[in-house]
Amino acid sequence: MPDTAITPRYDYSQEYLSDILRSVRSIAMVGASADRTKFSYGVLRVLHETGYDMIPVNPNPALTEIRGIPVYRSLQDIDRPVDMVEVFRPKEELYGITEQAIAIGAKVLWAQIDVYDDRAARLAEEAGLQVVMDRCPKIELFRPFWKPRLDLAI
Repeated sequence: MPDTAITPRYDYSQEYLSDILRSVRSIAMVGASADRTKFSYGVLRVLHETGYDMIPVNPNPALTEIRGIPVYRSLQDIDRPVDMVEVFRPKEELYGITEQAIAIGAKVLWAQIDVYDDRAARLAEEAGLQVVMDRCPKIELFRPFWKPRLDLAI
């Protein structure tokens, strides 16, 4: 059995992932956190600084903004078009979030590392969404620059 920490469960071409990251502008991040130690905060920060229109989604009523960006309680509360829904929630919640992503007219469903559900993927694809599971857009965004230089002297 392959080590999923190294080998992703789902195989996507670099072209497929790059096309998605080039085409989307607005990203609703379900499970966004204001806690700087959380991975979701770091991903939101990098994607925002890269130029994406980030839309944090978190049901906590005490959380009103992250990095100066207004926080929405749910996907349904977002008052503008959403290109991509990025999911930082347990995989058990992915199917329901997928239904919501379809309802708001998102074009892409992207589930973070270790977040995947084949039923949710089928549902999204049947509704016309592009789907990525068990991947991080921050990592994929910079992957072309990570090619090792094995010819360098040590």
